[in-house]
Amino acid sequence: MVQPLAVRAVLLDLDGTLLDTVLDLHAAANAMLHDLGRSEVSVAAVRSYVGRGIANLVKRVLAGTMVAAEDPAPPPPAALDSFRRHYARENGRHAQLFPGVLEGLERFRALGLPLGVITNKAEAFSLPLLEHVGLASFFKVVVSGDLLPRPKPDPMPLVWASGRLGAPPAEVLMIGDSVHDYSAARAAGCHVFLVPYGYNEGRDVRELAADGIVPTLADAAQHIRHA
Repeated sequence: MVQPLAVRAVLLDLDGTLLDTVLDLHAAANAMLHDLGRSEVSVAAVRSYVGRGIANLVKRVLAGTMVAAEDPAPPPPAALDSFRRHYARENGRHAQLFPGVLEGLERFRALGLPLGVITNKAEAFSLPLLEHVGLASFFKVVVSGDLLPRPKPDPMPLVWASGRLGAPPAEVLMIGDSVHDYSAARAAGCHVFLVPYGYNEGRDVRELAADGIVPTLADAAQHIRHA
């Protein structure tokens, strides 16, 4: 059961929480593989590879395995450049809001809660994507993966965004879909809700000790009030 929370701001993950972007990523990944003379990858595989930014997605696609993200070496420059070029074209083309997202954001805004996005997607893609799907106006701050020295699961983006929204982390709610969102929120001292429908590298978010598992953002909004 989700317990009611009183908070002063809400931070949200982008891919897998607000938007289903897998078809865009899949199209870019296969275009990259075509450039490299490699065989295509399935939508299901790309869905499982999402979660640690584009560089790690490229490494996983090339290796065909999740553990490629544990290798600290960067992906081949030619592959990364190819993916970025194709993704700039595909970004937002097939992206869809998850059910309840718009209703939830409108409810948060009606409560007077300032909102922010915390994503590991590079700013060159995150800001155009939010504009493309019509969500940009909801957010007072967007922390992309290349804005600060350390992205999620480090707490730095959440602490930084909380300050920009005028709230201490202890009075901020993070809503995400993955262990990286959970870990970043806990390290920052934020409350955390998780949605069960996103990208969590094959893990079930119900295994994590979040403050709540919420089926949609609209449902999440029913459990919070302005502190």
